[in-house]
Amino acid sequence: MSAAAGTKVVVHELAENPAEAIESNVAIEPQAQIDPETLAPDDVIVAVESASVGWVDLLMTSGQYQHIPSPPYTPGLEYAGTVLHKGPAAVGVEVGERVLADGFLTGPRSLGAHQRWGGWATWTVAPAHALRRIPGPLSFDEACNLLGNYETAYHCLVARGKVRQGETVLILGASGSTGLAAVQLAKLLGAKVIATGRSDDKLAIVRAQGADHVINTRQEGGGVRSFRDEVKALTGGRGVDVVYDGVGGELSLESLRCTAFGARYLIVGWAATPLVAKGKGGRGAPNANTLPTNLIMMKGLDVLGCPTVISTVKDPAIRAPRLAQILEWAERGAIKPYVSHRFDLSDIRAAMRAKWSGEVIGGGVVHPSRRA
Repeated sequence: MSAAAGTKVVVHELAENPAEAIESNVAIEPQAQIDPETLAPDDVIVAVESASVGWVDLLMTSGQYQHIPSPPYTPGLEYAGTVLHKGPAAVGVEVGERVLADGFLTGPRSLGAHQRWGGWATWTVAPAHALRRIPGPLSFDEACNLLGNYETAYHCLVARGKVRQGETVLILGASGSTGLAAVQLAKLLGAKVIATGRSDDKLAIVRAQGADHVINTRQEGGGVRSFRDEVKALTGGRGVDVVYDGVGGELSLESLRCTAFGARYLIVGWAATPLVAKGKGGRGAPNANTLPTNLIMMKGLDVLGCPTVISTVKDPAIRAPRLAQILEWAERGAIKPYVSHRFDLSDIRAAMRAKWSGEVIGGGVVHPSRRA
């Protein structure tokens, strides 16, 4: 490999919250080309073409995600690029191949030597088994938004929610990354989808991505308006069979009132109240969310926690069929991540702000500075 200069993002210290991290704890630094002689025999150097800017990436900068990285590290759980070098023991990949990174097995969310090697860089390093050929017609931008989003949606809707053909699913925060993936997957499962959001423009895209009905939940002057009557009207007065809740807060309470008796309520996340845990990697949940037990009981609801990563760590066997199905769908074009925002890596703070403020629809990505 010829000498060249690159760029990387480094978090040297965890912040109190992601907003603070964006302004003060994210450094953009020069990156020297990686010397293959310093790597393990099965290591692969990837020239990064596109890296996602995800919600988890942001939460990890303040240690408010379930897995706390050890600074200094380069963020970027998921990325896609081209194999630049493979070690003598690296199998399953070839130089010049288009690959995506498996964020379970490499980068900030992984354990071991590769935790510091995230995708917000011109080049990064991963073990060969953590890289996969980009399926079907996906672009680099789409590929780096595939696994985390669709595996989350699959685990929640299929493994936990057991969504069946003909059922109705209410998807909260449907313009988000996992929300939009859930819209596509619920339709593939044969369900009717009612999607919520707070922007008519965003909801128009959600509808174009497959939602049968969309509901703007924004209350004039702020907060969440009542929309249960609309949901009941769309379901013949019955209510929905499944709620996919990645938002939390006020929206959860109103959504509980939209359910049919015996519905499944899937807890996917709490984007509306992200600062549940202490900052700077502190544990505990001083700002814990709550749900009304009276509604849960009287409606006979099954409230199901759906932690995809934790569940997979506890039982690794659940991942293989999930991954095989997602890759097969992607290979034949049945699913395709939507990417609304693209930034140069030098604009990483703008990219993070766009994600944190909810501007991004589906996925947002950064492109590393061009290599010399």
